[in-house]
Amino acid sequence: MSVRSSNPSRRRVRSLAGQLFVVQVVIVAAVVAGGAVLAYLFATSRTEDAARHQVNAVAHSVADAPSVLAAVTGPDPSAVLQPYALQVTADTGVSFVTVMDTRGVRWTHPDPGQIGKPFLGHIGQALAGRTWNETYTGTLGPSVRVVTPVLDGDRHVVALVSVGITVASISEQLRVPLLALGGVALAALALGGIGSYLLGARLRRHTHGMGTAELSHLYEYHQATLRSVREGLVLLDRDHRVVLCNDAARELLALEGESAGRPIDDLGLPGSLVDAVLGPRAARDEIHLTAERVVVLNTSPIGDGLGRVITLRDHTELLSLSGELDSVRGFAEALSAQAHEAANRLHTVVSLIELGRQEDAVEFATAELALAQRLTDRVVAAVGEPVLAALLLGKAAQAAERGVELTLTEDSRIDDGVLPAELSARDLVTMLGNLVDNAVDAAVEGAAARADAPEVTVTARVEDGRLLLRVADTGAGIDPEAVTDVFRRGWTTKAGAAAAGGPAGGGRGLGLALVAQTARRNGGTVEVGRERGAVLTVRLPLQRTGAG
Repeated sequence: MSVRSSNPSRRRVRSLAGQLFVVQVVIVAAVVAGGAVLAYLFATSRTEDAARHQVNAVAHSVADAPSVLAAVTGPDPSAVLQPYALQVTADTGVSFVTVMDTRGVRWTHPDPGQIGKPFLGHIGQALAGRTWNETYTGTLGPSVRVVTPVLDGDRHVVALVSVGITVASISEQLRVPLLALGGVALAALALGGIGSYLLGARLRRHTHGMGTAELSHLYEYHQATLRSVREGLVLLDRDHRVVLCNDAARELLALEGESAGRPIDDLGLPGSLVDAVLGPRAARDEIHLTAERVVVLNTSPIGDGLGRVITLRDHTELLSLSGELDSVRGFAEALSAQAHEAANRLHTVVSLIELGRQEDAVEFATAELALAQRLTDRVVAAVGEPVLAALLLGKAAQAAERGVELTLTEDSRIDDGVLPAELSARDLVTMLGNLVDNAVDAAVEGAAARADAPEVTVTARVEDGRLLLRVADTGAGIDPEAVTDVFRRGWTTKAGAAAAGGPAGGGRGLGLALVAQTARRNGGTVEVGRERGAVLTVRLPLQRTGAG
């Protein structure tokens, strides 16, 4: 089911990339506009401060000039001061230099028509002997001005000097910097918009144009799928660290604690499983053993070296059922073979009778029956557990078909009801069946090498509160250097393996590994020994410690 919108225009409007682009453009525009306003205010403040400093310096220079003091006390101040004021105005770049009497009547002005008229502005502070600055609207318009007193030798105020720069002149000074500031702001806005567009385009590619609601729904579907699938799923990144591990995988691999972010080889998994996951080739339906389960492993690369997908299927029950089915099938085949052999023996007896050799016929028939009956009687008398008894009889028949004599030791005895309910018949079949199969194979190969009669001896009894299952063969035994690898998946000594005692290909080499896994799961142990050949012993507690 697709979570994408069927309306392309709506999808573009609602896409996460589109929303992010709009937000980024708004933020960039706000930042640029705010920066431009702050820069404008700063530039205006700096220019006005510079203008105040300039008019203040010019005003004090004029007020302190001896010629000005002489002129204001002369008979015609305007005639002397007007040319001087115009010259100072031109030299300093101010808008006006006005000299006036203490009543505020102008003696100088850029507009000669204003001479003799009252000064427009405040002169109270200057009459008190202090310099006064303000922004005031006069005959030339709004201006930043300073009014300062002209003092005589006795420090009396005899005249006033006002110097100012119109706001229009200040604005003209700001025009070029403001144009540059506007250009920078527009460039910053353009760059921010382009960057936001490129980032949005990249995000759109990675999110496939989906919006926040679609991504949220996709995440919910993703989580629901991971929780519902029965297969284990593990995702690794390019550094072989776990990115994702669903609940089924955690159960199959018996993982404890948080696995995300940890290297795959730091999770305590079996070495063969880690090697298969990290190997150069993709695994296809490989069977591996974990602490308590048999799993089918598949791996597949993600993209171009981005990581790896691992899927796991529980194969424990199926493998156990397959083992039981193999035992039943083998038992049936053995019964069929025995029926065929019985027919042959019957024909032999009939032929002996027809030849008139009745005594030989009786001796032949009773000898064959006694041999088969002895084993059956021994198993039935010693092993009261029906599953074990049936398994041993079936395995004995299979072994006989391969020329191997399977015997039950005299000290073997397991009464019915001794085994705990927690120890399933399936686990018993897995352990004893694989031990016997492995011993029969080893005995056959050992007999071929030494020309001896192949034998397998089984011991099954209760010892010190534990169930003891021991299987010995007359094969070549197990190399002491390989003892630690015996119960590793893939180890085998069967002909056709890569090397004697080495790892086998395909599905071989699982029997002893399953024995060890099943024994551990039931709180037991497996030991490897040597007599004429290999001796493998399983000990299982009849009462679980810490149960309940």
